[in-house]
Amino acid sequence: MQILKAIWIFFQNQILAMKWLNELIDSGVNALGLDTTNRWMGSIQFFVYDVIKITLLLCFLIFIISYIQSYFPPERSKKILGHFHGIGAITVAALLGTVTPFCSCSSIPLFIGFARAGLSLGVSFSFLISSPMVDLGSLVLLMSIFGAKIAVLYVVLGLIIAIIGGTIIKRLDMGKYVESFITTGGSVDIESPDLTKHDRLVFAKEQAIDTFKKVFPYILVGVGIGAGIHNWIPQSWVENILGSGNPFAVIFATLVGVPMYADIFGTIPVAEALLSKGAQLGAILSFMMGVTTLSLPSMIMLRKVIKPKLLALFIAICTIGIIIVGYLFNAFQALIV
Repeated sequence: MQILKAIWIFFQNQILAMKWLNELIDSGVNALGLDTTNRWMGSIQFFVYDVIKITLLLCFLIFIISYIQSYFPPERSKKILGHFHGIGAITVAALLGTVTPFCSCSSIPLFIGFARAGLSLGVSFSFLISSPMVDLGSLVLLMSIFGAKIAVLYVVLGLIIAIIGGTIIKRLDMGKYVESFITTGGSVDIESPDLTKHDRLVFAKEQAIDTFKKVFPYILVGVGIGAGIHNWIPQSWVENILGSGNPFAVIFATLVGVPMYADIFGTIPVAEALLSKGAQLGAILSFMMGVTTLSLPSMIMLRKVIKPKLLALFIAICTIGIIIVGYLFNAFQALIV
């Protein structure tokens, strides 16, 4: 057991958190005779380390997840979901969301495809909630900062939000609030081509490159904000706003995160910096969920396909679910950290 624990600690620290990289950069800075205690130098060091770390994880994760995703194109996903009914279909849709696009805007075209294919609205929304919130990339990245227990719990609770949200929307029979061009547009059931192993590798490579180009600017912005928080914002400020002394920290973090647009890769450095400054775990994770699930651009896109009443219900379900998850993490933080 001790050997397994040692292997896991090595994997956590050196593979996921890449502490070797931080030590390498620190050694390089010292070799140049630069003062690492200087705020500007500390910010630069944080920026370089996090950009390299997240970029390496990003490229590796997108390649692996895209390879897995090649087995679940939209046509096959529709067929899989078509074999299930009720809560089973909603649960499977939430699980399928974990191997699909990384941001909410990318999930909406698939949501439209599912709705046009005649799948229930509950199934389509369950997928729409889980896809940006709890993809496999978020699991690994969260493990690199918060550890395995928190990462797994984050994904499980995210899936529960997706399943409950899809169930509520299905029970309320909200089909009449979907724009008519979606329900009357029909769909073409194209048989998924059989891909060779080489084809899947090429697909994964292309997806990794394409996603990297789209996501990298947000990584730079996210790491820049994280570096600013880490080295320039006093810890007392963060503790007063997002610390345990503020009972509304989770609500504030969620509402601040909702209008923003980023994916899990852009929010990780901000979360890392907030954690080091004493922010509550629940507030940090609620912020991340809000940013990745309810970004303003994705809500504008979604409004094009559903009517205001259904959009408001979707936002309310996700927001309330995220806030509840935040308070749960705060309540049990001492047990899981």
